[in-house]
Amino acid sequence: MDIKLNTLFHLSDQEIANSKIEFNMKAGPGGESFLDRWLRRSAQEKEAGYGENWDCSFWGWYSSKGRNVRPGQWVFSFVRLGPDEWLFVSAAEILQTPPNAWATVRILQRFAPFFGKLVLQCHKGAAMGRYAFNLKTYIERARVKEVLSCLYSGEKFKGYDQVFLTYKQLEEIFSGKIMPSYGEALAQISGVYCLTDTHTGKLYIGSAYGEGGIRKRWGDYFAYKEGINKKLIELHKEKGRAYFEQYFTFTLLEFFGKYCDKNIIIHREEYWKRCLNTIANGYNCQ
Repeated sequence: MDIKLNTLFHLSDQEIANSKIEFNMKAGPGGESFLDRWLRRSAQEKEAGYGENWDCSFWGWYSSKGRNVRPGQWVFSFVRLGPDEWLFVSAAEILQTPPNAWATVRILQRFAPFFGKLVLQCHKGAAMGRYAFNLKTYIERARVKEVLSCLYSGEKFKGYDQVFLTYKQLEEIFSGKIMPSYGEALAQISGVYCLTDTHTGKLYIGSAYGEGGIRKRWGDYFAYKEGINKKLIELHKEKGRAYFEQYFTFTLLEFFGKYCDKNIIIHREEYWKRCLNTIANGYNCQ
């Protein structure tokens, strides 16, 4: 569906005429990307679109050529994700523009639900040295690519053959803090997986099938803390949750359709247990 930016923002003609749009890429030739600057910010600052020593947007001065923005204007700030893709990070009214410094601003709260979530598709053009433009130049050509369900984290689902997650990452996926595409993808498959204790090198091989797929089964390790495996229960009682957070990783070994015959999956689970000897030297009980 082709959605224009103003379908979400609902700006009046007067507001558009008084607004700028920032397409921030790098802090000078060869400099740090503005996306990396934004990713280092706390979740609270990302959601607020601002924070102490904010260096992600609202540069108020442009050398001898004058001001990029002036007091009273609204500025909509985006940082570059990729070719013609931009992440919306803030929107504010400019209050002051001190020379060679970031402007002081008042955040426009009506746009805050989109901070860190709205991804825009827009061709900036050949003006590589510029980053601030009149919004009316782009308001019609800018298109909404997607609105994420949680803050952009810099990570996306790359394929079932590359699923490798720490305990903490998986916990944040299930709580909706990062990478929504991972949770959705894991719910669509059944399969055989491996839990690795990186401190001892011990492995646990498990399988998941039926409704909810891998996502539901891996979610059990967080809903019940240690899952239902006897050796993992004992380890949790002895070491506590912090041990799992520090040392455990989740890897997908084989994947199948969600409604694959469970006997096929169980057979493959047994195969991996034998190959990796996880009953004698790992956390599998049988």
